[in-house]
Amino acid sequence: MKKILLIEDNKGITEGLCDTFTEPEYELLTAGNLKEAGALLSEHPGLVLLDVSLPDGNGFDFYSKRLEKERTPVIFLTARDEENDIVKGLELGAEDYITKPFSVRELVARVNRVFLRRKSDDSSSVIHAGSISYDMDKKEARRDGQLIALSSLENRILDLLFTNHDKAVSRNAVLDCIWEATGNDVYDHTVTVYMKRIRAKLGEDVIKTVKGIGYRVDSDEAL
Repeated sequence: MKKILLIEDNKGITEGLCDTFTEPEYELLTAGNLKEAGALLSEHPGLVLLDVSLPDGNGFDFYSKRLEKERTPVIFLTARDEENDIVKGLELGAEDYITKPFSVRELVARVNRVFLRRKSDDSSSVIHAGSISYDMDKKEARRDGQLIALSSLENRILDLLFTNHDKAVSRNAVLDCIWEATGNDVYDHTVTVYMKRIRAKLGEDVIKTVKGIGYRVDSDEAL
């Protein structure tokens, strides 16, 4: 699912894009101001289409304060077509900068390109599971872009689960992971204790219990 958050105060543009992104592969969330947009970030959009001049603030500032730290891809969609504005938007880190009036077909193509690029990048590095992302290269877990503090052993267990995302990982495999890291005798209850700690940090719904087998992380890519 390509979930898009449109932050736009022009009702005509909003209605037009609602009519454009109607295919089942898209989900379009809409906000007419930054306050509404802030509340909708909890829906974890994969892309934000962001106007710059909004009733309650500036899109550039919103990007810097909210979207950059959450690593949410952004396309600025605005009537501000001065070179300085375009350069500023791109230097902030936006994926693209589109000026109004715009071609709907071109916008859709650029939106799809962002999702395609993100999927390509994620396949080699970052795995997403709801609000949690795990960077396989950096061995880091984040919730909504914020780094989650994990112990070395907790991180090893999480790495095992995300390496085998969308597959059941047996309790014995987790036991082996703990034993390899500590060299100490490991008991079945130890797995339960560590899984409880990790779930407390990530959220209960990220790691699923597979009855009679072990545990599984379901990635967004498999949904």
